[in-house]
Amino acid sequence: MNNWKVKSSANLQKLTVFAFSFFVSLGSALALQQNQEEDFKQFRGEVIDSSTKKPLVFATLSLEETNISTITNTEGEFLLKIPKDKASGTLIVSFLGYQSKSIPLSDLKPNKNKIALNISVTQLLEVNINAPKDARALVRETLARKGTNYFDDPTLMTAFYRETIKKRRKNVSLSEAVVNIYKTPYNSVRKDALELYKARKSTDYSRLDTVALKLQGGPFNALYVDIMKYPEYIFADELFEYYEFSFARSTRINDKLIYVIEFNQRQSVEEPLYQGELFIDVENKILTSAIYTLNITNREKASRLFVRRKPAKVDVWPTEVAYRVDYREKDGKWYYGYSNVLMEFKVDWKDRLFNSVYSMTAEMAVTDWEKNSTGELPKNRERIKKSIILGDEALGFSDPDFWGEYNIIEPEKSIESAIKKIQRQLRRSKPKSGTSAP
Repeated sequence: MNNWKVKSSANLQKLTVFAFSFFVSLGSALALQQNQEEDFKQFRGEVIDSSTKKPLVFATLSLEETNISTITNTEGEFLLKIPKDKASGTLIVSFLGYQSKSIPLSDLKPNKNKIALNISVTQLLEVNINAPKDARALVRETLARKGTNYFDDPTLMTAFYRETIKKRRKNVSLSEAVVNIYKTPYNSVRKDALELYKARKSTDYSRLDTVALKLQGGPFNALYVDIMKYPEYIFADELFEYYEFSFARSTRINDKLIYVIEFNQRQSVEEPLYQGELFIDVENKILTSAIYTLNITNREKASRLFVRRKPAKVDVWPTEVAYRVDYREKDGKWYYGYSNVLMEFKVDWKDRLFNSVYSMTAEMAVTDWEKNSTGELPKNRERIKKSIILGDEALGFSDPDFWGEYNIIEPEKSIESAIKKIQRQLRRSKPKSGTSAP
């Protein structure tokens, strides 16, 4: 048992140090202005349940016969940019448990599109025929078939990444980036490389209790949630037997029968592991989605995993750590499409009566990709380091058209409001006509 504990801690430390650790420090903000000519059409709207009218969160929207795609945000809203030479194409909208819908782009308006999806009904008889009996064996076989079912060629992906820090419900830090992901084949042991293309950030330090919280790892926060590429962070061989697996229910995606497998760490296991749900295409043994959390019931252990540096008079510990990853399919092969991380934590000043509650989120969506025919990776000096703090690398929010033709995740209302506030502040701070800047 002692030998297992060492291996488990090592795996968790790799994940947290590279992907989820943060430390307390001070920082500053810069501004950038950039103009780009629009050679694309954009469409805004929301995806909803046809019956309840509730928004569908993280629904996928992709342009047929291309690799262009985006997702809906946590309010079900989307923003999709299409090159003008592809504006006569067809949009495919899909969501787990719902029937996919095809819509000609010519039927869409620039704004206020409302796309309703119907629930896909699963027949009980269909579930009982040839159903697998062993949930653990199904998970093992799915992980073993990553070289068959997922991209087996080097791929260059374009992705949008966003991270936020909130104090309760107020945004205090916002960073965004477009990155290039040099994705190695799923059956390769080589890790993916990241290259920062464009980024912006802003922080309201007046809301941060005189200190600034920074998330270390940047886009690696989201990238390492790709379970099929990095199973060792959760289902390492030496840890697999410390989980219990069971069948929960079934659903559908794109007319494929999906089994939901629940997993939990055994009660006898003391080290913090994970629990959640795996969505598996039962016929082809493909992981299509995963939603899970880290066991953080031991406050001291959880704090050691996540906190890199802090003042002596401050206690910091996470109260929730949650993950999600979604995969997409193209020509019979699956690939990483979207992931997010949510970490909520408390900051307790020993000389203050009340503590502060913060949440940190990181999400990344692949918006386009192409085969990396040469298989080349960027040079070391061009790569994003795993220790990156995006807020230290990014520039400001002065240009409302900063992202140009690049697809991004539509900002939620609170983020959109924060961005508008930042831009108003920047406009007010500009020198008036006829005067010069100091």
